[in-house]
Amino acid sequence: MIYLDHNASTPVDPEVADYMHSLLKTDFGNPSSSHGAGLRARKSIDAARTQVADLIGASPDEIIFTSGGTESNNLAIIGSVRQRKKGHIVTSVIEHPSVMNPCAHLEDIGFDCTYVGVDNQGRVDPERIRKALRKDTLLISIMQANNETGVIQPIEEIGALACEKGILFHTDAAQTIGKIAVNAVQLRVDMLTIVSHKFCGPKGIGALYVKRGIELSPILFGAGHERGLRPGTENVPGIGGLGKACEIAGLHVQERSHLKRVTDLLYNDLKTNLPALRLNGHETERLPNTLNVCIPGIDALSLLEIIKDRVAVSAGSACHAGQKKPSSVLTAMGLSDADAMSSIRLSAGRNTGEDEIRKAAGIIAAAVRDLIKS
Repeated sequence: MIYLDHNASTPVDPEVADYMHSLLKTDFGNPSSSHGAGLRARKSIDAARTQVADLIGASPDEIIFTSGGTESNNLAIIGSVRQRKKGHIVTSVIEHPSVMNPCAHLEDIGFDCTYVGVDNQGRVDPERIRKALRKDTLLISIMQANNETGVIQPIEEIGALACEKGILFHTDAAQTIGKIAVNAVQLRVDMLTIVSHKFCGPKGIGALYVKRGIELSPILFGAGHERGLRPGTENVPGIGGLGKACEIAGLHVQERSHLKRVTDLLYNDLKTNLPALRLNGHETERLPNTLNVCIPGIDALSLLEIIKDRVAVSAGSACHAGQKKPSSVLTAMGLSDADAMSSIRLSAGRNTGEDEIRKAAGIIAAAVRDLIKS
């Protein structure tokens, strides 16, 4: 099978897997224990915290380990405002459910949320953010790149606005780490979500960058792990795997040009075979590995069913796989329900080769022609 669904999840890098296996065998001690086995486990966690921090230009003490992107987003959004009891939050209509649903929860308990729209290329205009702000605005949360379209948001501009107004700013960077350069200081964010399995690390582990001086309240309650913000005995092999994945991502920046090359090749081959095909999203401000395209006149789920044993792609985000309804991200960009239901997402990875790309484009084009005939 040709795997073109790396925005959903990536294969674990062999070096990461080997390192995790070594930790499973040697670092079995509880990191909170003061004996040798515990101290060895604690040393591995400290090393991983430094690796994560180094990748995003942060300090190790600004990294909190979590179970993944969903927990990181929940901790950032709920943990940053819950002590205030009420107030206003600004986010966008294209956020991941792990941002949208915490915002909905806060609305249920008395907070107000504004969901800012996007243009027809899927970008948030910072001026819309500015106009949405109120005197009681506590938090802005805008993803760095959309998981469905790959469109990159103007986070640095929004960060400057948030800083100017003295408002906390969080970005979900689940899709950007390992694909483009990410520097938390340059972006001027207060919190940033990192997800391991999106860049060749293990599932079930993530991190939240919390700028020094920002106070959060825990959303889980137990012992005082992770500066009291994330209780529970640490997942040492998972944390080590995340750290190793960050180290590898920092060393292999040339992967970004490879991703763009194979993604451009895929788009050009598909467009040659399917002239009616249209790109959904911004032509240049997009992750180098991501294509979201509309193929008018076909049903995306039917196409996926035909090619599922040969090419792995998505009809939207993995979180909505199989749902027979149009993507809210695409309709927010102005696509009709029919065009949204005719759209697929293709996302390449570090090991995707040009031969695979050409073969995948041929398979997809042939399946589309069969659907149109039927």
